[in-house]
Amino acid sequence: MRTRTPREAALDFDLSEEQQLLRKTVRDFAEKELGPHSREWDEQQHFPREVFTKLAELGLMGVCWPAEYGGAGLGTLDWALVMEELARVDASVALSLTAHHSLASAHLFLAGTVEQKKRFLVPLAMGEKVGCWGLTEPGSGSDAGGMRTTAVRDGDGWVLNGSKTFITNGSVADTAVLMAVTDRAKGSRGISAFIVERGESGFRPGKKEDKLGCRGSDTSELVLEGCRLPADRLLGSEGMGFIDTLKILDKGRVGIAAFSVGIAQASLEASIRYAGEREQFGRRLGDFQGIQFKIAEMATQVDAARLLTWRGAALADAGRRLTAEASMAKLFAGEAAVQVALEAVQIHGGYGYLKDYPVERYLRDAKLGTIGEGTSEVQRMVIARQLLDLRGVVR
Repeated sequence: MRTRTPREAALDFDLSEEQQLLRKTVRDFAEKELGPHSREWDEQQHFPREVFTKLAELGLMGVCWPAEYGGAGLGTLDWALVMEELARVDASVALSLTAHHSLASAHLFLAGTVEQKKRFLVPLAMGEKVGCWGLTEPGSGSDAGGMRTTAVRDGDGWVLNGSKTFITNGSVADTAVLMAVTDRAKGSRGISAFIVERGESGFRPGKKEDKLGCRGSDTSELVLEGCRLPADRLLGSEGMGFIDTLKILDKGRVGIAAFSVGIAQASLEASIRYAGEREQFGRRLGDFQGIQFKIAEMATQVDAARLLTWRGAALADAGRRLTAEASMAKLFAGEAAVQVALEAVQIHGGYGYLKDYPVERYLRDAKLGTIGEGTSEVQRMVIARQLLDLRGVVR
């Protein structure tokens, strides 16, 4: 066997030609279609539904789903590239898309019957409809045991009562996948998933939230008051809703990590530009060592976050378990994005505090990455439990 050179033995971090083209295509789209409107959408808290139609034309509403269900048939790493490039320009659009794709559509793809996929997943993947996904309630987030929404059998169907909160795309979605308790005595194994469509009797959006960041992404309550559903709206097996949720969140956290990487990358690029243009004391900001050190640290955090994210995506594409790795990526990328954005504001000085420059928006948007799809504290719990269990310390 021929001995491999050190260069050949190194890990391959290069993207394929197809992935490089995908990345460029999404970047060009984002800069052309999103960039000119991002500030306006943020200020007006406007959800740009028309953008989803354009995303669908590029095949980005169903990136990971097979062509037979209206998707592009791409992998998790491809999805991470899409998320990063969109969030680099407009984090609100990226957030709305990930709720549509990695939560609502992902649950349908994982647990749906062929009939359910054809009826509900295809329109989502093709961009004909927008999806949302609901687990969180006013009294329960990461603690699913505190869920109060119920689904009770009624003849050959179900009646749902309760409410969901912090639901991305809540007031604009056409199709919702919602969790409800079907057998409280069984705890997390008594939670089931249901498909609910806009216009169902007893189902309506509630209060629209006024948020710190990602303000162009709709976040609303959902209310269920005697909402009657036929039997075929049960998604997956009864009692498996939360179990399936955990599987979905592993890949979903890779997407949110990529979302954070995109914001961090935008913050870094804005800082490099500003440091090269702004002069103080007769010198460019970038000539001062203090600024140089900040840029160096920011770039290192961005690259480290991206590599953790890509590792999680590669594990998903290889069909391997990624619970700890996905949480590591989300934890590190989410917190790195906040820190990098904070430094970007500092480098911009007083201008960084004004809306005339985008870094103040990057900072507001970045915070979501440490909260959505499991807070940083929950990620630490997940990572620790996985590691301790692997070592036989906790059973």
